[in-house]
Amino acid sequence: MAQKLQNITVAAPGFAGINTQDSPIGIDPSFASIADNCVIDQLGRIGARKGREAVSTNGGAVLGSSRGIESMYEYIDRSGDKVVLSAGNNKVFSGTTTLTDITPAAYTPTANNWKTVTLNNHVYMFQRGNEPLIGTDESGSFVLETMSGHSHSTGTAPQGNEVLAAYGKLWVADVIGNKHTVYWSDTLNGHAWTGGASGSLDVTLVWPTGFDEITALAAHNGFLIIFGKKSILVYSGASSPASMTLTDTIEGVGCIARDSVQHTGTDIIFLSDAGVRSFGRTIQEKSMPMRNISKNVRNDLMNLVTLQANPIKSLYSSDEAFYLLTLPDSNTVYCFDMRTPLPDGSQRATTWSGMNPLSFAVLEDGEIYIGISTGIAEYKNFLDGTEKYELRYFSNPLDFQNTSNVKFLKKFNLTIIGGQNTPTTLNWGYDYTQSYTKQAFTFGSSNIGEYGISEYNTTAEYTSSILINTPKVNTSGSGEVVTIGIEAEINGAQFSIQRIDIHALLGRLI
Repeated sequence: MAQKLQNITVAAPGFAGINTQDSPIGIDPSFASIADNCVIDQLGRIGARKGREAVSTNGGAVLGSSRGIESMYEYIDRSGDKVVLSAGNNKVFSGTTTLTDITPAAYTPTANNWKTVTLNNHVYMFQRGNEPLIGTDESGSFVLETMSGHSHSTGTAPQGNEVLAAYGKLWVADVIGNKHTVYWSDTLNGHAWTGGASGSLDVTLVWPTGFDEITALAAHNGFLIIFGKKSILVYSGASSPASMTLTDTIEGVGCIARDSVQHTGTDIIFLSDAGVRSFGRTIQEKSMPMRNISKNVRNDLMNLVTLQANPIKSLYSSDEAFYLLTLPDSNTVYCFDMRTPLPDGSQRATTWSGMNPLSFAVLEDGEIYIGISTGIAEYKNFLDGTEKYELRYFSNPLDFQNTSNVKFLKKFNLTIIGGQNTPTTLNWGYDYTQSYTKQAFTFGSSNIGEYGISEYNTTAEYTSSILINTPKVNTSGSGEVVTIGIEAEINGAQFSIQRIDIHALLGRLI
């Protein structure tokens, strides 16, 4: 006999992010199977990512048929002058609105995969097989030149793929034919590579696995961190590198992508061959190498990583509280919310599609710049240029903590924050089907929350107007488990999923 109508609430659906790693049967309903073009907002809701708004206006003219802007960096000199440097089409550009070619005369880079750092009022650019570049903002005019062409340069700078500015020196590694030596410049003198305090360190004999190759460098809590592909070396005393000592080694965990390394202020995030890792957690849990912040999406992520031929890039934004990892050959970005870890130590993960970033830069003011095929864009608003994009949220199969009864869905009550004039489709299906019943509707734009209203004709007590939409959708069908999905066409308006209330009958025992 059928029971009375029951209300089942999915509060903050998907707030734990995507989980495609665990069995979908009986999984916590706070996980999502799909959360595309989504972020976890500051209130813990699945919401639409921001879009990209064009910054550069002459990208097509200077980039030609190249991939686009493949690296970016904001250089700030002592006087506070700022220059955004970018690279594409085997050229180096300065500027944002207008990209100006500043590639040194008679110098043609062979790629655009520059690693750029600042040391002692100079900016340095390194990539494998190319002579390094040095830039200086002199009297308000930025000048970029080859290292050998700089008037104070001494010695020959290594043509490494990795460079780190730390402890008053430049540290360079990953040179063609030599992936086991770290070179460092003279103190406060990144263009001096002979004499003084310059030197090098061969780590061939200290890899815990017997053989490895350097992929990335980092500085943390006074230590020099040398990342191999399969292991990590930690050196203390890096302020006096001639006498620094090997303090720790981590076996079985390394970094496989130079530009995946991001310093969060208290930790270092990087991509290993088992997923995205936290350096601090790796140090604490050397006996548990499979725990990582991408644990819930590890297999999907690493399957895409193996397809990458072009460089993987990343970004950490303290303002947005996320770590982004872009896989350009798959047109996929993984977004990890860095506010609070889940109980298992992983971070909430969502994906982005359609934006297709080739590189990132976080400016001093917190703005996020994105290198794309047509130039530079900013992470802003809720359109990709002039194009709409689709938010997709799908739950894992839900049994509502009742595995023994058939569920007859009768009505969905949705609570959506924002979404004015947003075409939306509700999907539902039973028993693991990929063929969903759909109901389309478009939200209005008039339901403003009470805290956006001024009181006594004075300044509003709460200045942020909140649009709250509460559509109700009649449903049909029955099954043992239910999958719910929401697809929304983001066209300039914020959109967050606050709550899903489901009216259902619990039928006969299965």
